[in-house]
Amino acid sequence: MLKIEKLTHVYGNGTVALDGVDLTIPPGMFGLLGPNGAGKSTLMRTVATLQTPTSGTISFDGLDVIAEPEKLRRVLGYLPQDFGVYPRVSAYDMLDHMAVLKGISGRGERKATVEGLLNQVNLWGVRKKALAGFSGGMRQRFGIAQALIGGPKLIIVDEPTAGLDPEERNRFLNLLGEIGDDVVVILSTHIVEDVADLCPLMAVLAGGRILLQGAPLDLIEATRGHVWKKTIDRSELDAYRADHRVISTRLFAGRTIIHVLKDASPGDGFEPVAGGLEDVYFSTLDTSRRAA
Repeated sequence: MLKIEKLTHVYGNGTVALDGVDLTIPPGMFGLLGPNGAGKSTLMRTVATLQTPTSGTISFDGLDVIAEPEKLRRVLGYLPQDFGVYPRVSAYDMLDHMAVLKGISGRGERKATVEGLLNQVNLWGVRKKALAGFSGGMRQRFGIAQALIGGPKLIIVDEPTAGLDPEERNRFLNLLGEIGDDVVVILSTHIVEDVADLCPLMAVLAGGRILLQGAPLDLIEATRGHVWKKTIDRSELDAYRADHRVISTRLFAGRTIIHVLKDASPGDGFEPVAGGLEDVYFSTLDTSRRAA
């Protein structure tokens, strides 16, 4: 179990990236959802021992992560938002090199590890291809392969599906879903569907603070009867924003669909929304912005 308490990080220019974050994350898939600039990557880098927080504590299965970062690294798999590789090296050779760095020194054990991972992420057929020739989706699958070296107990993936086409996104999410339930897996993303598809537990982070956490199905249920939709002309949007609490808008067939947060029906042609994680997310962000 990963436990984060009162975690704060203030950069040298005075920017508060994390502001008293408290999270308890059990084994299984955990979604950390938030907009760009919310502090997600700062939190992931801090948990991954790549930077030291200004204050607060992090523990993993009783280990003080801040005091003994090298011990966490032995059981950590990390796929950052951007990761570098040697472009002219083949997938097989790069993974083999990373296995050595992870402490797998025996040639036979390393061979079994590398071949098993390349098959698991469906890259065996291109194992001899230079990484420079990989597509974005192939690079991300290689990234999860390197994160799985050594059987880690804590895996962090930061914005893993950003920029992937729908087919590669599904393939990557299926890979994450296959990781065992006894491993803590943190999926940090701004894409609501990624969390909805995979995570039995989640939290919303914005402005460096945890705004909401719980089981997605429970959070969705709590919004039922509070979100309403209506299709309007784009020219009417400002007027509706003035009269209603509009939490999201999207275009459909040249018109605009608005979602409004209200405890009772606004009338005037509004229909109830069955509810979804996107409405939970947007209503949470809207509440936070109004309170600021």
